[in-house]
Amino acid sequence: MPRVSVLMPVYNTRPEHLREAIDSILAQTFGDFEFLILNDCSTNADVADVVKSYADPRIVYAENERNLGISGARNRLLDMAQGEYLAVMDHDDISLPDRFEKQVAFLDAHPDVGVVGTLVKNLHDGKVRPRPSDDVSIKKMLMIQCDLSHPSCMLRRSVLEKHHIRYEEMFSPAEDYALFARLIPVTTFAILPEALLHYRAWKGNASHSKAKAMEAAAYGVHAFMRRDNPELWAMAQAHLVRMWRYRFCGIVLLTREQTFRETTWKLFGLLPLWRVKEALQKFR
Repeated sequence: MPRVSVLMPVYNTRPEHLREAIDSILAQTFGDFEFLILNDCSTNADVADVVKSYADPRIVYAENERNLGISGARNRLLDMAQGEYLAVMDHDDISLPDRFEKQVAFLDAHPDVGVVGTLVKNLHDGKVRPRPSDDVSIKKMLMIQCDLSHPSCMLRRSVLEKHHIRYEEMFSPAEDYALFARLIPVTTFAILPEALLHYRAWKGNASHSKAKAMEAAAYGVHAFMRRDNPELWAMAQAHLVRMWRYRFCGIVLLTREQTFRETTWKLFGLLPLWRVKEALQKFR
């Protein structure tokens, strides 16, 4: 029985990106894993050819008879998994060689943690955005937006099974956000302070092509997440910033930034003009 199940759905992935993703998993310093690759009815034959060109016995390749979509594909991978820990992997990202080693060691040492992510390096601009590392700060962040990188995460399978938590088609393509939201009341989160995943941001990937659908799904996630976690939502409001931009001839002339405590008006989005203290209120 492998310690880790690597879950990677693929769909019409560029061959060069798919090879980089697969190579990065096979190069892990922690080798006790099964590598589950599920082809969700790709119309590009190169996808199957690339996967089948590998002879590593840890690879378990399967193909759906019909396209299940991202939530259905992720759930089938959950059903296939045998490992104690579940390593999420997207088909065009790159995991650094010591990612699994460090995540497994962390989960072994912290049995209360059900989700451990990492920092992420953007392959487009080379930037690594900071993230909170402690449980409460991560959960407050999630109450506002999904700033926990799903493909960087390793999950404790027993937590998902105990609480019957799976990916929900209703919230696709923000199914990862919904999964995190369901997990907030039942487990502890952590983020390792190292960039152990390189994320490929390009116009063809889901986060770009489905941005509006993801935003719409996030409204639904917020609805049940705030209902189920009122204390966290109350604390998170202190960090919530809403912004309005006012343009003249296409140029942003004024911006209005509203937080739980104050509203600030800025000229050209940079120069503060005036600030108004807000009465205590709840954002809706």
